[in-house]
Amino acid sequence: MIVIYGIKNRLNPIKARLSDVIQHCMNQALGLPEDKRSHRFIPMDKEDLYFPGGRSEAYTVIEINMMKGRKEETKKQLIKALFREIETEIGISPIDIEIIIKEQPAHCWGFRGMTGDEVKDLKYKVSV
Repeated sequence: MIVIYGIKNRLNPIKARLSDVIQHCMNQALGLPEDKRSHRFIPMDKEDLYFPGGRSEAYTVIEINMMKGRKEETKKQLIKALFREIETEIGISPIDIEIIIKEQPAHCWGFRGMTGDEVKDLKYKVSV
């Protein structure tokens, strides 16, 4: 699951395109199928989003929640691809993008009535 935060007047107009770019990077770096898109957008009022100095109102936070198992190099490739593709396709400078990968053990995930460590039919690999 991916949660994207930003100032609403900047985030709302680009949500669909940003979702496409993020999913493309997830597909390429992690091998996720296209239908595994799980994005949540949190558009915020300007007074509710405090961000570091030197950033513009385009400041966007991308939290990527995933099961543990990906290699360090795979996660770094994903982060670099996101910076590159978001700048190229959406026009947000890397200085205005913050990416956080949060990993949890498979047993901490619950979907389709079971925990992640019980699932045997994923159409993608977690250990990439």
